[in-house]
Amino acid sequence: MIEIQQKNESFPALDAAVLERAASMVLEEQGVDEDVDLTILLSDDQEIQTLNRDYRGYDKPTDVLSFEAHERDPETGTLYLGDIIISLERAAEQAERGGHPLLAETQLLVVHGVLHLLGHDHAEAEEKTEMWQHQAEILARLELSDLKIQEE
Repeated sequence: MIEIQQKNESFPALDAAVLERAASMVLEEQGVDEDVDLTILLSDDQEIQTLNRDYRGYDKPTDVLSFEAHERDPETGTLYLGDIIISLERAAEQAERGGHPLLAETQLLVVHGVLHLLGHDHAEAEEKTEMWQHQAEILARLELSDLKIQEE
């Protein structure tokens, strides 16, 4: 189950089914063939800055954070992958700069976040090349080929 929670009410509600489809596409492309759970929280710069500071040591907002859990529910055996937090404020700024809708930018951040939950990273050049390739393939399937992560 992919749970979408929109905490930031200063933005209109985003289509949860579209975001779920983006997350599901990553799972499918990455060969995850078992039932998994994950949560996507659509939040704001303030909350994401606090999390970024407390868990990563960077006292600034960012667009997306992923927190891997990889724990099994003892009752159902379902794997809980983790949580993705997206700043809608940051996503809106990036969408405006990129000239595309907020929903498209949020789908990109969902794809990026789920790839992180599955162990992908972009700290090293080789890792980044691989992660960006997977990301581009998934975005193409979502008909969002023109979108790219905007690195700060």
